[in-house]
Amino acid sequence: MSGRPILTAAETRAAEDAIFGRGVSVSALMQRAGHAVADIAWDRFGPLETLVLCGPGNNGGDGYVVARRLAECGVRVRVAASGDPKTAAAQAARAAWGGTVETLSDARPAPLTIDALFGTGLSRPLDDAVAGPAGRLLAAARHRVAVDLPSGLATDDGAVLTELPPADLTVALGALKRTHRLLPGVARCGDVVVADIGFGDVASDVTEIGRPRIPGPGFEANKYSRGKVLVVAGAMAGATMLSALAAQRAGAGYVELLGTAGGGEPHALVRQAWDDGAVGDTRIGGIVIGPGLGTDDDSYRRLMLAIGTGKPLVIDADAVTLLARRGPERIEAPAVLTPHGGEFVRLFGKIAGSALDQAREGARRSRAVVLLKGACTVVAHPDGRAAIDAPAPAWLASAGTGDVLSGILGTMLAQLGDPFTAAQAAVWLHAEAARRAGPVLIADDLVAQLGGVVADCLVA
Repeated sequence: MSGRPILTAAETRAAEDAIFGRGVSVSALMQRAGHAVADIAWDRFGPLETLVLCGPGNNGGDGYVVARRLAECGVRVRVAASGDPKTAAAQAARAAWGGTVETLSDARPAPLTIDALFGTGLSRPLDDAVAGPAGRLLAAARHRVAVDLPSGLATDDGAVLTELPPADLTVALGALKRTHRLLPGVARCGDVVVADIGFGDVASDVTEIGRPRIPGPGFEANKYSRGKVLVVAGAMAGATMLSALAAQRAGAGYVELLGTAGGGEPHALVRQAWDDGAVGDTRIGGIVIGPGLGTDDDSYRRLMLAIGTGKPLVIDADAVTLLARRGPERIEAPAVLTPHGGEFVRLFGKIAGSALDQAREGARRSRAVVLLKGACTVVAHPDGRAAIDAPAPAWLASAGTGDVLSGILGTMLAQLGDPFTAAQAAVWLHAEAARRAGPVLIADDLVAQLGGVVADCLVA
């Protein structure tokens, strides 16, 4: 599984330098960028009267190209600038625009406002002389489009350096940037569309979580080759049942709920009273422990027993809290830790930086894959690789949805093997099930959607 790269400001500059090294001029790249933004804005919002806000750098240069392109398409366009362009390419773009350039303070609002003030590389808050009038013009617009990044956002960590009205649409030039996928910046980007401006294949150790490719069972498959998942039961039967059902609907061939006996639906779910020896079954491909487990001494003993098997583990919910008692440094099994923000702090303490920084440091310390749950979930590998999901549906903020995620992850561990790949697959499937379930979902609705979601990801 390999998703789209998510670049830092430095990686973006390197990608641009590679284009220049192939003989493309700065002005030619600016033309590509500006035409792409203009075409996307036209497709999305139509020929509305447009105001383009231009800054002094190459982001502003892109804005002048946008304005000229839209004017050539018959759109009524005005340009307002925060100052004179400071780069040769931006100066040439302004000259080519050929129209009037207003000051930000004097400009009137327009139904569509395109923010080309400051893009990748911003490192300090905007001056009040820029932020004030820009905020007024953006607030008055019916639709707001940002060129590469909304002005006022840092590129690499999602920080909001200056509060301005959020964009409805951000056109990322060449590739996604970290702020397009990290809070709080992501909440100010609106819909993010990547415009191809010729970056080609760029390498980054941080990627976006994309649709997984899940191998479908061959004609020779059996229930164990499709993956046996063991879900450890505990104090809250509903939570562990959600995990077990999710593991089944995600495609596991055999799901066993260990720690509770008796029948009930679904009849295909194997229920067994607790037996220490059952955890060591050689056919197990993934163990899910934590949902509804409880935090008493016996629960802790079961967790240590599961870790001691060396089998692939999903350590979730109460198991994360229990693990915090002794610290995560000694996890030797291939494991995925799945904390939300509060559980993460209990396990690792407060770590400075973005969710990406935190997840990477947690993975380094624990030597396990860390799946840090949130509006934009981060999956981090101990070797520094990481993947970030697109914003998930807000209605996932509902009891039991994390239990469903752990069950999906148990199946992906059993089927895909690699914890880093399995965690990304589980996050994508979980979010897609939520999109299909729709607003006001409950966790059970996710389980009902999983069969169709997984089916759409199967490959021969």
